[in-house]
Amino acid sequence: MASTIFSTDTADGPPPHPHGPRLNQPIPVLGRLLFFAVLLGGALYAGISILADTSSVGESMSMGVLAFLAVALLVALCFEFVNGFHDTANAVATVIYTNSMPAPVAVIWSGVFNFLGVMFSSGAVAYTIVTLLPVDLLLHVGSGAGFAMIFALLTAAVLWNLATWYVGLPNSSSHALIGSILGVGFANQLISSGTGGTAGVDWGQAQKVLSSLLISPLIGFLGAMALLYAMKLLLKNPKLYRAPEGDVPPPRGIRALLIFTCTAVSFAHGGNDGQKGMGLIMLILIGCAPTAYALNRSMPVEATPAFVAQATQSAAIFEAHAGSATVSPSTARAVLESALKTKSASDPVVYAALGSVSRAVAAQLTAFGALKNVPPSATSGLRNDMYLVLDTSKLITKSADGAIAFSVEERKQLGSYQAGLEQGTRSIPVWVKIAVAIALGLGTMVGWKRIVVTVGERIGKSHLTYGMGAAAELMTAMTILLAERFGVPVSTTHILTSGVAGASVANGASLQGRTIRNMALAWVMTLPVVMLLSGVLYWLLLSAVRAAGTA
Repeated sequence: MASTIFSTDTADGPPPHPHGPRLNQPIPVLGRLLFFAVLLGGALYAGISILADTSSVGESMSMGVLAFLAVALLVALCFEFVNGFHDTANAVATVIYTNSMPAPVAVIWSGVFNFLGVMFSSGAVAYTIVTLLPVDLLLHVGSGAGFAMIFALLTAAVLWNLATWYVGLPNSSSHALIGSILGVGFANQLISSGTGGTAGVDWGQAQKVLSSLLISPLIGFLGAMALLYAMKLLLKNPKLYRAPEGDVPPPRGIRALLIFTCTAVSFAHGGNDGQKGMGLIMLILIGCAPTAYALNRSMPVEATPAFVAQATQSAAIFEAHAGSATVSPSTARAVLESALKTKSASDPVVYAALGSVSRAVAAQLTAFGALKNVPPSATSGLRNDMYLVLDTSKLITKSADGAIAFSVEERKQLGSYQAGLEQGTRSIPVWVKIAVAIALGLGTMVGWKRIVVTVGERIGKSHLTYGMGAAAELMTAMTILLAERFGVPVSTTHILTSGVAGASVANGASLQGRTIRNMALAWVMTLPVVMLLSGVLYWLLLSAVRAAGTA
C-alpha cells in the first residue's frame, strides 16, 4: 500500500527537461511511518470526538447508524484528501521548477500551510456551499434521500478529480463540487416535480461559476504576462528569465518571493477549500446525530434572553410589513420552504410566515432556557425553524425590494437576529476542522507529481524560469485576495495554470497546444459532466433507498 501511495512514477508523457528538478527522491521510511501515524491518529481522534459529543447529550446510535456515519465521513474526507493532492500541486509547481525548494520540502511546506489555512478559517464558506443544496433535502438531511444526496455529490466530485488527476490535468475541485451540487439539485427537482422543474437549482450561483470559468483564466493569463513584461523592464538581470542551471537556486530576493507566494496560495487554498468539506461533514453529522450537532449547544446560557428579544422584535418587524396577511405556524414553514425554493420572498404572506415562525422560535427558547437544554424530540424541529427564518430573511434583506421595503434601522435589527440564528445553528466543532485539515494537508503530500509535471513542463515549450514562476504565483496570490475582498468565485487552479501560460508567452516561449486544448476541455466539461454524474448517482441511490423502504 505504501509503495503505491508514495510511487515515484510521474505521469505518462514527455520526459522531464534535462535540467529539471529531481522529482523522484525516495520518501524516508520514517516519513512514511509518520504519514500513516498522523492518518490513523486523525481517524481515532474523530471517532472518539463523535462518541464524546453524542454521549454528553445522551444520544445513542445503533451499530448500523455508526457504520453509515463512518462510511459517509470517509467519503467526505476522501474528497478533501483528493482536493489536497489535486489542487495544491499547482501551488508547489513553481517553487519546485525554479529550484526555490526541493520537491519533498515544498510539498510538506504546502501541506502544513494548507493545514493552518483550514484551522484559521472562519467557517463562513462551509455553510455558503451548503445553502446551494435543495431546501427539502437540507430540512430532512437525516432521511434516506438526504444521505443519497450527500453520497452522490461527493462521489461525483471525487471521481472527476481523480480522472483529471490521472491524466495530469489541473482542474478545480471547487467547480467539481459546485457542479455536483447543481446536478443533485436539478435531479431532485425533476424527480419530485416531474419534467421541466428546475427550481432546485441555484442558477444564479451557476452563472457566477460559469463566469469565473471564463474570466479567471483570462485574468491569470493576461495578468502574469503583463507582470513579467513589467519585471523585464525594471529588473534587468538576465538570469531571471533563463531556465535554472542544474540545481542552482534563484537569487535570494526572487527565491523569497516565490516561497512567500507559494505559502500564501497554500494557506488561502486551505482556508477556502477546506471549508467545503466542513459544511458537508456537518450535514452528515446533523443527519446521523441531530441531538449533538443540529444546534450549537455550546452557545452561552446568558446569550439566550438577548436572542429571544431579537427574535420577538424581528417578528414584530415582519408582521408590520405583512399588513393583514396572517399565517399559522404549521402553514408558515411550508410558505418559507417554498420561498427558498423559488428564491422569491418579497411577499406579505412570506413576511407573516417569518413573524409566525420567529415567535415560535422565541417561545421554544423561553421554555427550554437555552439551546443546550433543548430535548432530542424538539432538536430537529427547532433547527429547521431557525434555518428557514435565517435563509429566508437573508434572501429578503439582500434583495433590492428588501432594501426599499425595510428601513436602515429595521435591516440592522434583522442583521443582529440573523447573527444569532447563525450562532445557534452553524457551529463547527474543533475536531471537524482538525480532521479536514489533516485530510487536506496529507493529501498535499501524495500524488502531486502528475499535476506538477503538467504545470512545470507541459504548458510552455521551455523550462519554467525564475521570473515566470514569480509572475504566475504573484498574480495568483493577488487575484485570490482581490476575489476574497469582493466575494467573487474564482479558481486557484485556473488562475495559476493560465498564469504559467501567460508568463511563458511573455518570456518568448510558445505553448504546447495539446496540453492547452486538454486543459481547456477539462475546464469547460467540468460542470456538465459532474452535474450529469451526480444527478445519475443521486437517482440510482434514491431508487435503491426507496426500494429498501427507507426514503
